[in-house]
Amino acid sequence: ELNPGLTSISILDYTLADHANFEANIHYPTQEGVVQVETFGISCNSDGTLFYGMQVEAVLDRIKDNISLDHLARLLVDVHVDSSKIIDSVISSHQRKLMDLVYNGYARYRDKVNLIVANEITPHLTAEEYMDQGEYENELKQVLGDTRAAYDISEHDALVFGAHGLLVAGPNSRHHEPLLCAYLQFQSTDLFLQNFFNRLYMLLDEMKELRAEIDVADSNPRAFDWCIKEHTKLTEQVIMLEEILGFIRESLNEVVVPPQPPEQSGRSLYERLQVADMKDQLMRRSADLVKSVSATRRHLELLSGMVQDLREKKSMSINESTQAYTRQLCDLQNHSEKSSKALEIIQILLAGTLAFDTLDRLTGQWSVVNTSWMRVLVEPLMKNTPFMWFILNGLAFVAFGTLCRRAFRAMTFNAQGVITLKETVNRKLDMQNLNKYLLRKGNAITTEEHVTAQSNELVSVSWIEPDKREWGYFSPRITLHYDLTTGYLLSLEIQYNRRLAKRNLAFNADELRDRLREDLNAGKIWADSPPDDGDGDKKESERKKEKNKTAKKGSDEAKK
Repeated sequence: ELNPGLTSISILDYTLADHANFEANIHYPTQEGVVQVETFGISCNSDGTLFYGMQVEAVLDRIKDNISLDHLARLLVDVHVDSSKIIDSVISSHQRKLMDLVYNGYARYRDKVNLIVANEITPHLTAEEYMDQGEYENELKQVLGDTRAAYDISEHDALVFGAHGLLVAGPNSRHHEPLLCAYLQFQSTDLFLQNFFNRLYMLLDEMKELRAEIDVADSNPRAFDWCIKEHTKLTEQVIMLEEILGFIRESLNEVVVPPQPPEQSGRSLYERLQVADMKDQLMRRSADLVKSVSATRRHLELLSGMVQDLREKKSMSINESTQAYTRQLCDLQNHSEKSSKALEIIQILLAGTLAFDTLDRLTGQWSVVNTSWMRVLVEPLMKNTPFMWFILNGLAFVAFGTLCRRAFRAMTFNAQGVITLKETVNRKLDMQNLNKYLLRKGNAITTEEHVTAQSNELVSVSWIEPDKREWGYFSPRITLHYDLTTGYLLSLEIQYNRRLAKRNLAFNADELRDRLREDLNAGKIWADSPPDDGDGDKKESERKKEKNKTAKKGSDEAKK
């Protein structure tokens, strides 16, 4: 016995890849005094068709016979909702996601095709008499929707078509169950295709909205994030629609139209249902859907290109902002360097002032103006000539100010002549020779950094060249980045201030690279042979260039 609100499911029969038939017993809470016994069978087929079957034995005070269509309409509403809840708990989450996509989030309230089979209908009339556009037809509309037609398939059997299903009444109605199930299968597929069409056109409207937002993305700061999310959602939906369409076409190809029954009533029902024609129509409609989904995919590709352009614009905007911030940081760095140079000059002046004040404290009141040899100049120039002392102080102020200003400008100018050369190498090292090479640098090594990343140990070594004569009389700062685990030199970096080197001997970027390569090759740090930097003529010209530099160095030293 189950608690109210629970449902028990009993599996009747199944095959692993074909079908599964089970029975559901629903126990939903009811009002006091109301007894609800609701049990119906469910048949799931591999072609995607679901059949829900129920035999109505009693509704309120009507037991078996003369069940009111009003009560039956209310019962069908409950059965639609209950069957959706039960099947949602059986299918996978991906299948539920596909259903929610087609029905736009209202898969639980999706339409179903009703097939009402009755042994007798009261009052017993001909099919035309039921379509009286009055009381009888209105009663039938409650369970079938808008009625379309009614036929007498035999003397005692009647068939009524509606927008949401059909009614078969008569003593022979149960004999045609295979044919009626095939009709239900095609009718439910037709209903699903209608919802598929509607969802596809809704998707196209969403694409139009996305395109409109892309066009105004430059003026709306929130549009970029929305466009990216919307494009991702639409792409996922198109993929799922293509998957659903593939299932639909596969289902239509697998469905077999039942043969025409031999008896007269069966042949009449077969002609009225037109099952074979329905299958041909559904095949053509599915082919049209393939074209529509293909066009939607091309439209999405166009939107993908527009979204990519939008991303590139956003990236360019971010790069421009980054460049602006970088320029500001560079300006701040330049101001900081100027301030440091000015502070250095001020420190020198303060040191000189402190030295002079110290001498004044040691010598007391002694001054050069008190000496006899200086008094000859002081008396007539400083004491007897008006404003002469003030003028001499002004001239001294201008001289020292000009000297400090030129020194500050020279230091700032020299600080701006830095050449930074970075090069990616990715070459195998002879670690033993590399250690010897670094050992020869000795105290010139300024920093050594080791970083362990997963299974590799990355090392960065920096030094200032000890012999500045080999580098145009300025020692560059050289940094090697290598992997200690694999023994590969990853990259190198050179910082060289050509304005602090001798003017005629300063190196450019290419000369720095060649000079460092020669130094590394001389240290034999490579595991393989050094690369050929050029032919013999080029090497000879470089040797001559080095000789000329050496000659210039000698002449400069001789002049000094």
